[in-house]
Amino acid sequence: MNKNDLVAAVASSTGMSKSDAAKAVDGVVDSITSALKNGSEVRLVGFGTFSVSHRKATTGRNPRTGESIQIAATNVPKFKSGKALKAAVN
Repeated sequence: MNKNDLVAAVASSTGMSKSDAAKAVDGVVDSITSALKNGSEVRLVGFGTFSVSHRKATTGRNPRTGESIQIAATNVPKFKSGKALKAAVN
């Protein structure tokens, strides 16, 4: 499912127009993104938790040349699924 499919599914399940559903989906994604940028986590009970994890700097190896390279530290988004979502999938 891509974004257009998600917008169509939201529109059909809520009775909204596709343009309103697209605004709603964009609003949810933007809200989650801004919360993660600020260092907060987003908990959707039954669905899951979005959070930010810090990845340390490490030394890697270029597979083409075998040369060692330094990989910088970075923050990465993380998602942990909730109990209800796990149960729905299994």
